Amino acid sequence: MKSITINGSQRESVGKKATKALRNAGQVPCVLYGGDKPVHFSAPELAFSKLVYTPNAHTVVINLESGEVLNAVLQDIQFHPVTDRILHIDFYQLFDDKEIALDIPVQLVGNSKGVKNGGVLRKNNRKLRVKALPANLPDFIEVDITDLKIGDKVAVGELPSEGYTFLHTDNIVVCQIKTSRTAVEDDEEEEEGAEAAEGAEAPAAEGAAQE
Repeated sequence: MKSITINGSQRESVGKKATKALRNAGQVPCVLYGGDKPVHFSAPELAFSKLVYTPNAHTVVINLESGEVLNAVLQDIQFHPVTDRILHIDFYQLFDDKEIALDIPVQLVGNSKGVKNGGVLRKNNRKLRVKALPANLPDFIEVDITDLKIGDKVAVGELPSEGYTFLHTDNIVVCQIKTSRTAVEDDEEEEEGAEAAEGAEAPAAEGAAQE
C-alpha cells in the first residue's frame, strides 16, 4: 500500500489553550495511539490534503522533529461543523508483525454485458474492511464486472483475498446489475432460448409425421 509522509512536531502541552493556539497557526493537533503510550504531535493542515481528501487508502509515515519515524494509519478525524476545517486527527501505529483492520476502496474494472443491454450498475459497497499485516494491505480491491448480465451480482465470498481477510460475511453484495425500463434481453440468452425452443419443436414434428 502507498504511503504518505507527514512531517510533525511533538507537542509538550495538550491543553485547550495550546490546542487553540495551534489551530490559529494553521496546525492540526494529532494523537498517535497503539504504541507504549500516546504520542501527541501537530502538523500543517495542508500536509493532510492528500491523505484526507481522497477516496484512496494510504498508510502514513510520521516524521517527528526528534528524528523518530512512526508508521501509522488514519483512525479518526474531526471537522469543524461550519467551515469543514480539520480540527483533530487520531492515528493508530502500525507494527510489521501485528495485523490491522482497514477500509479498502473497491475498484470496478471491465464493461458489463448487462449495462451494455440497458441494465444499471449498482455499487452496494464502495469500500470493504480487511484485516492483514501492514505489508499485505492492498491499495484497492479489484472487481471484474465484464461478464455480469442483468440480475447478476458479486458477493464478498467470490472475491480473491491473498494475504488478507475480509471482515464481512460471504453473502455481502459488492455490486450488481439491476434491470431498467430500457433493458433488453442478452443476445446469448436469446440464442439459448431459441435453441431450446427448436429442440422442443423437433420431436413434436417427428411425432406428428409418424402419426
